[in-house]
Amino acid sequence: MNTQDNDFRTPGQLIQAILDKRGWTKRTLAIVLNLSEPTITRIVGDKQPVDAKLAVMLEEVFGVPADRFLSLQKQFDLAQARIAMHPDPDRANRALLYGDLPVAEMIRRGWINADSARDIKRVESELVRFFGVNRLEDIEILPHAAKKTAVNTDATPAQLAWLHRVKKIASEMVVPRYTPSAGRAAVVKLNALLSAPEEARKVPRILGEAGIRFVVVETLTSAKIDGVCFWLNDAAPVIGMSIRHDRIDNFWFVLRHELEHVLQFHGRSAAMLDAELEGERAGTGATVLEEERVANEAAADFCVPKQKMESFIARKAPFFAERDILGFARTINVHPGLIAGQLQHKLTRFDLFRKHLVKIRAAVTPSAMVDGWGDVAPVDL
Repeated sequence: MNTQDNDFRTPGQLIQAILDKRGWTKRTLAIVLNLSEPTITRIVGDKQPVDAKLAVMLEEVFGVPADRFLSLQKQFDLAQARIAMHPDPDRANRALLYGDLPVAEMIRRGWINADSARDIKRVESELVRFFGVNRLEDIEILPHAAKKTAVNTDATPAQLAWLHRVKKIASEMVVPRYTPSAGRAAVVKLNALLSAPEEARKVPRILGEAGIRFVVVETLTSAKIDGVCFWLNDAAPVIGMSIRHDRIDNFWFVLRHELEHVLQFHGRSAAMLDAELEGERAGTGATVLEEERVANEAAADFCVPKQKMESFIARKAPFFAERDILGFARTINVHPGLIAGQLQHKLTRFDLFRKHLVKIRAAVTPSAMVDGWGDVAPVDL
């Protein structure tokens, strides 16, 4: 008899086959192993599992590797569990929802109304509401959901949740109808604000008057979102920002980046979701999508005109004194932090002139529609 024969489905079947071949009774095996006969009967009948200790004893007696008995026991236990367990498709969905979405943070932020992430039924019903679907399995981060939000890149579940929050807030805002001429006029008005951080308080009003919904939503911890541009009903542009890098240079770069998407009518078919704009996507290389390259160039030129920046670098390189930065900033009427930010990126020297990269969020948020940093946007759940 080949003890590796696949006809054996349980350890008890294998033991019984060996006993039959040897002409042993269960009593004989009980005496050899120094176990009670009822115990051997339960083991052979697969009513008592073969553990590691017993497997080693059987190996000594029968010459069959202990792992053969343990492998059969494992297969038998698994088969029994599959029979006993009722299929639950929600279990796999729950793994994706709780594994990929920062549910606890969404509760803390007031995005979903539940006392705890452990209140599964409540959380699931709230996620259905949050994502605007009728059933749990229709939530778009699940693989078989029929409806997906169109975005320009592969968005993570946390990024999609952030985007949904921006959409919800923006949809309840009231602004005039957007026109391209109003958008271009807004750029001119914004350009006049670059000299002082406190001037950023006027940004929400200028954009709102141009028909652009401007929303500031603190990023979720794992999302690493900088900004987004999309359109409601193909006619109403929305700019969402996280201001996760609270610096004057980053704020104006991201804002003008998203505004260029609006001016170019990007984001109508797919939301222009921008993450890590301080990394590779802040450049204008061949790896950057054309829409992003256009937006990056417009943003950089807005902060510091390209020709003037190149001329300044050509004149002052390789030494850049602080008095040169301050003088150049006064000449083009921008805050020194915008010069410092561009120099850092162009020279890949992020230690230079850091004191000029002043914070700006406190100037922007009092007059903006804001969700985060302890505040929950006043929108209907």
